[in-house]
Amino acid sequence: MTGTSTPSAAAVAVADAGAAPRNRIAATFAALREQGRTALIPYVTAGFPFADITPALMHGMVEAGADVIELGVPFSDPMADGPVIQKAGEKALALGIGMAQVLEHVRVFRQRNRATPVVLMGYANPVERYDQRHGEGAFVRDAAAAGVDGVLIVDYPPEECEAFAASLRAHGMDLIFLLAPTSTSQRMQQVARVASGYVYYVSLKGVTGSGALDTGAVEAMLPRIREQLGEGIPVGVGFGIRDAATAQAIGRVADAVVIGSRIIQLIEDQPHEKVVAVTVDFLRGIRKALDA
Repeated sequence: MTGTSTPSAAAVAVADAGAAPRNRIAATFAALREQGRTALIPYVTAGFPFADITPALMHGMVEAGADVIELGVPFSDPMADGPVIQKAGEKALALGIGMAQVLEHVRVFRQRNRATPVVLMGYANPVERYDQRHGEGAFVRDAAAAGVDGVLIVDYPPEECEAFAASLRAHGMDLIFLLAPTSTSQRMQQVARVASGYVYYVSLKGVTGSGALDTGAVEAMLPRIREQLGEGIPVGVGFGIRDAATAQAIGRVADAVVIGSRIIQLIEDQPHEKVVAVTVDFLRGIRKALDA
């Protein structure tokens, strides 16, 4: 491992097209559509399992074929996360990782990778606390400056964050929303009015890492979601994707596959020098299955 990223095929296509750094998410999905490929979106909690590992881990994920990276912002009360990611967040918090450190991880990553989109995933409290400490609008300003491309705030409902979405768009960033098996058509329409980048479909009722994935139910739900969202917003699917077989099954019907809890489990007990290699080996298997 050299610590640098080998760009994904989508990133190479974006670079070859001479695309500007903004909007990286739209450019990446456009390139993948042209290639007939499914996006691989791995999730890791920033600062886990070691405070300094995240930029190298992000580079490793890109080397393994990641098209977009979701970076979890540690929070003490994560309502949508299961025990695996809760534990990762608790450890990261104990290591002193907050929003400022997360943005610094992205800045360091951007020194060597200008192409791969980075999405911050978390909760309202750390965002609003950051603004309280640094001034109104500081989060959006500093996230854009660090090189963030999108934000997914689990507890921001679409009807209450139009101003936040507009501020992100003005800074070249997307606001990404969750949809669930219980989402009504009305809720999907509300999301469609403010969402950009992609929409994250939670394939299971419950928290991350729970339950068994019903690929048939996902396949039946996606046309309904796309009908409400329109053609312009890709749909990624996460929760319950743990191996190459489930990733491949979902990749046949979704625009993106999101995988997180399994990565956290694989690296939580690894020594520092093995964290990146273990992640790369796992994601290469997922990437190979998606491309098959």
